Amino acid sequence: MSDSPVNPVPIPRARVVLLSGPSGSGKSSLAERAGLPVLQLDDFYKDGDDPTLPLLSAAGAVDWDSPRSWHADQAMAVIRLLAETGRAEVPVYSIPDNARIATRTLELDGSAAFVAEGIFAAEIAARCAAEGLLGDALCLRNGPMTTAWRRFRRDVREGRKSVPFLVRRGWRLMRAERGIVAHQVELGAYACAGPEALRRVRTVADTREPAAA
Repeated sequence: MSDSPVNPVPIPRARVVLLSGPSGSGKSSLAERAGLPVLQLDDFYKDGDDPTLPLLSAAGAVDWDSPRSWHADQAMAVIRLLAETGRAEVPVYSIPDNARIATRTLELDGSAAFVAEGIFAAEIAARCAAEGLLGDALCLRNGPMTTAWRRFRRDVREGRKSVPFLVRRGWRLMRAERGIVAHQVELGAYACAGPEALRRVRTVADTREPAAA
């Protein structure tokens, strides 16, 4: 009998499509239309009592649009686990409560790709690429007025924050939108409108990588 070591059974790996873009740009809707498993990166926000949360001013208002309000390492750990095993426990975050309220199981069910969507998705593009996990990194781009109106309607409908807060935040984000898109492109995301983004997501889904040895 040969003493040669037995090679382990190859483990198939899924690839992640990182879907970023300004708040209100249509990330969640596009991810749903893609028909792939979706990891919602907003569920990795820090709790409202976390002392490391960034502030907008000395008055104590939290800057929820800063990547420092988000657990990038935890998001990476879940992406890595999904890619390698096809299953992970993920948090469920309530934006009105500024807190995690539950957990859920996300399974890929054999899918060759999954979408991780959120305003901070581009922040981890380089890390996903370095680990061989990245299928694509996209930034949804619309006109600032279109994005602002979509964002306001969504946030009011979901009761995310008070209307005065939403108006102030919306005005600030509308003025900053071009800079937000440019920053995400610098981080490695490809800026495009919804139809092109959907085509690129489906291309990744239809291209299965060879199994990892």
